[in-house]
Amino acid sequence: MLSHWETIENQATQEQWSYAQFLLALCELELQRRVQARQTKALREAQLPSAKSFTSFDFSHCKQLNPAPLMQLAGDPTWLERAENLLIFGPSGVGKTHLSISMGRAMIGLGKRVKFFSAITLVQQLQAAKQQLQLPTTLAKLDRFELLIIDDIGYVKKTDEETSVLFELIAHRYERRSLMITANHPFSKWDSIFNDSMMTVAAVDRLVHHALIIEIKAESYRKRA
Repeated sequence: MLSHWETIENQATQEQWSYAQFLLALCELELQRRVQARQTKALREAQLPSAKSFTSFDFSHCKQLNPAPLMQLAGDPTWLERAENLLIFGPSGVGKTHLSISMGRAMIGLGKRVKFFSAITLVQQLQAAKQQLQLPTTLAKLDRFELLIIDDIGYVKKTDEETSVLFELIAHRYERRSLMITANHPFSKWDSIFNDSMMTVAAVDRLVHHALIIEIKAESYRKRA
């Protein structure tokens, strides 16, 4: 308001605004500034690895992918309020990370808080928290984010330590907050991620209970290039 009141005052005088119109114009400018500041902060804390968007994704390359369900989620954040998940499967190089970043940006644009992690980085942070007896606190802090994006879950090594913290995260967020996960391997091969088949079943069961599942079948963009 301090930055713009004189300019707005001049316009109000010339156009003979009422005092209420003058105040409304100042408040609208202030509201726009606050919304922009919140989005800038949300983008910074989300730590998205690049500025990808749906408009720059080549859907024609993935001929069997129907973009409509994704676009519906991108335009309506109520799925986050219902703590639903989004799971994207496909081989390396078909654009899974691109789509996850695009969804993250779309949700930030709609006022939601998002956090992006590579699966390996997230697991390492959770392991460190568990060793320091801070895992419950760390999981609670992640609850601040309506959407947690976990990229390339298939690269998590099959060890008891990594398996346990990853499962605890999935169990903790179940019906509480949303997860978006990209994976190279279908569920049938998730025994390579979790050390125990019962844990694999339990993790998958929680993830798919309220979820949209997308499978991409296409040639790698990088391989084509």
